[in-house]
Amino acid sequence: MVRFCPPLIAFALAGLTATLHTTLARSLHDYDVRTGKRADAPISDPASRVNLFIGTTSSGHAFPGVTLPHGMVKVGMDTDSPDNHAGYDSNPSFNAVGFSQLHDDGTGGSVPLSVFKIWPFASCGDDNRFEVCACDINSRKVLRKTLADGSPDDAAEPGYFASNLSTDIRVELTATRRAALHKYTFPSTASIPRLVIDVTNDGQQSNALPVVHIDPDKARVTAGSTFAASFGPGNYRVYTCMDFKGVNFDLGKPVEFGTYLGNSPIRGLVDGIQEYTGYRSELGALLGFAQNGNGQTEIFARVGMSFISTDQACNNAESEIPTFDFDGTRSAARAEWNELLGRVQVDTDGVDDDTIELFYSSLYRTHISPADYTGENPLWESDEPYYDSFYCNWDTFRTLYPLMSLHDPVNFARIVRGMINIQQHEGWLPECRGATAKQWMQGGSDGDPILGEFFVKFAEQSAALNVSASALYKALIADAEDQPPDWNLGGRQVNVWKERGYIPQDLIEPGGANTKQVSRALEYAFGDFAISQVARVLNNTADADKYARRAGNFVNVWNPNTTVPGNDSIVGMMQPRFMNGSFGFTDPRHCSSNDPTGANCFLFNTNFDGFYEASPIVYSQFVPQDTAKLIELQGGADKFVARLDFIFDQNYFDSTDEPSQQIPFMYHYANKPGHSTQRSRQVLAEHFSTATNGLPGNDDSGAMGSYVAFYLSGLYPVPATKQYLLSSPFFPRVSFFNPIFNTTTNIVTRNFVGNPANGTGGTVFVQNVTIDGQPAKSNCFLEWDVFQRGATVELTLTDNIEVSCGNGTDALPPSLSTGGFDA
Repeated sequence: MVRFCPPLIAFALAGLTATLHTTLARSLHDYDVRTGKRADAPISDPASRVNLFIGTTSSGHAFPGVTLPHGMVKVGMDTDSPDNHAGYDSNPSFNAVGFSQLHDDGTGGSVPLSVFKIWPFASCGDDNRFEVCACDINSRKVLRKTLADGSPDDAAEPGYFASNLSTDIRVELTATRRAALHKYTFPSTASIPRLVIDVTNDGQQSNALPVVHIDPDKARVTAGSTFAASFGPGNYRVYTCMDFKGVNFDLGKPVEFGTYLGNSPIRGLVDGIQEYTGYRSELGALLGFAQNGNGQTEIFARVGMSFISTDQACNNAESEIPTFDFDGTRSAARAEWNELLGRVQVDTDGVDDDTIELFYSSLYRTHISPADYTGENPLWESDEPYYDSFYCNWDTFRTLYPLMSLHDPVNFARIVRGMINIQQHEGWLPECRGATAKQWMQGGSDGDPILGEFFVKFAEQSAALNVSASALYKALIADAEDQPPDWNLGGRQVNVWKERGYIPQDLIEPGGANTKQVSRALEYAFGDFAISQVARVLNNTADADKYARRAGNFVNVWNPNTTVPGNDSIVGMMQPRFMNGSFGFTDPRHCSSNDPTGANCFLFNTNFDGFYEASPIVYSQFVPQDTAKLIELQGGADKFVARLDFIFDQNYFDSTDEPSQQIPFMYHYANKPGHSTQRSRQVLAEHFSTATNGLPGNDDSGAMGSYVAFYLSGLYPVPATKQYLLSSPFFPRVSFFNPIFNTTTNIVTRNFVGNPANGTGGTVFVQNVTIDGQPAKSNCFLEWDVFQRGATVELTLTDNIEVSCGNGTDALPPSLSTGGFDA
């Protein structure tokens, strides 16, 4: 979560994606991913189970507008809410200010994107003159109509968004990958329906060098502007091309047109250079059209977007929406979402509607970001895919990509190819990136576990997926070995890491901020673990051993003598360390809800605490590669369980932020999987719902969505490994269809009796596991081969929380120090 804040049936994939999918269909079991067919699909329209308004107020920052899976264009409403990071806010007290073409989902930082807003006027002023149209963003804004329950009169489903404004104008939106289609329905009283094309107001009002041109003969507006990155020092330039067409009537040329500066439209001007513009000026175009004459007037606005040029923006619109077919575009978008979501199926018998809705809504948000900008990279020419909106890897590496592994490896492979290509041109893997600009890193080089996740699971398929094993490994080694000129934007502070195995708190070294030393060290160690796993798959034993050793460096920031003030039973903590080897002290309560100073751990150079966005208590649990060693450091299994209980009971678990995500499942490693089941279910019951405020914090580019989807599936991943921790799903059956293997894996509960509403108790604890009718070696985790071959996993549940992982020596989940993770 970025918290640093400076002030919804035919289906056809387009372009390169279709080509790639078709190639894979021929080479991998003759499965054509475009058909959306799988062995069983009891929910044939999963899009109908998606609630796009979850998390759209109270800082969830979820995006309810229209996009394709990983689409570049994300068209939606913008509001004047201070929480408008995705443009929208479902609180009806906030005004609508425009309908813009690009957004992100669930981010923090400053407001990203929200560019090239369109705004409709039914009339202007008392005498409805062109010259008095109040075009600036604060003058034109209006409330939405409300429903009987007080909620705004907005509607959304995958592939479609609609809103009824208080001016009696209805706005409807749909989209393709690089273009949007708007439909504006004006009341019969609108004698001259007008549209504002706002060129300069992005989410931050940061524009520079705007250009706008009106072609009145073609009813076309082209524009471009430069805007500031929302979470970093850079900027980006983006272009648009807009065409207008009447719905069931000949719209003709605009009857009036001109550019505007602020609230001063000038009739007849066709170019922005005819205005005296300055930095952050509000510049745009205003068009007025003839009324239909048969009641309401409906006008389409087709919007192409590009990061290359206005010509390419026009080409994108013309190629992707050639005929202004709104219903066809909407249907195609919904079909694409249905195919993707339909790969994951659940048995709904005995499950309440809210749980089903929460599941598919969470799965949906997993596929909003990163965004497929292929063909729209202005920085270099390449035949490789280009993805953007990595916002940020620190948020998403834990759960989003492991969920993609289960059902969407083709898109995953394209994302990995894009990441590798960025490294080849910029030197290091992308970490945080928005609209082609590098943004601030939050932790370590967290692209490493993403590439590790892909290769450990799909090494045998990588060539068919056009992922170069050698290029992937080179990208990883660059992160691990080469120090960048600015580790705030990519790579690692790696020289001292290689030398000392930790990052000294008192080392002032040029090349980046000297902060987050402990949390970065823990993530560097996990990144090295991911690299060791890739090396082992490649039979590079020397490197596998080298990076496995470096993965053990977490012990170098473990101070066995640190205790929690007021609780001497919690002994040992991750702590900052100095150049001379001695330890510093950061109060273990720091950055938690129990911090007596109320301090934060955000991206400020004045934060010398060593941690980012979580307390030492939380970070002291982050060793996914060797939890067995962590248990040893914390005094054994009983004390480890007591510490976990302390974290929950004393409110150190933070549902709003990613470092806490794995903690509920950590009881597995102490042979107490029932406690993991209960804690994870309690987390969902207490912090997540289908309400508009149903997210405890930012969705973080689908990090929270993938997290919830895993919990509801009864699984939790260990990234860059072949293991998924196992609990009980919230459904009698959950199944994952993987198109690369052409297999469906079913996880079935033999004695499902429902889910306790508060997450506590119930017949939900896994007593026994069989795989294809044979006893599993563990009740606590599943190996990747279960999902490769399409096994049937059957669970027997009990109401006894004191279940175990099993009796075998390898029943506990793997750890490095106990010889696990032989990839």
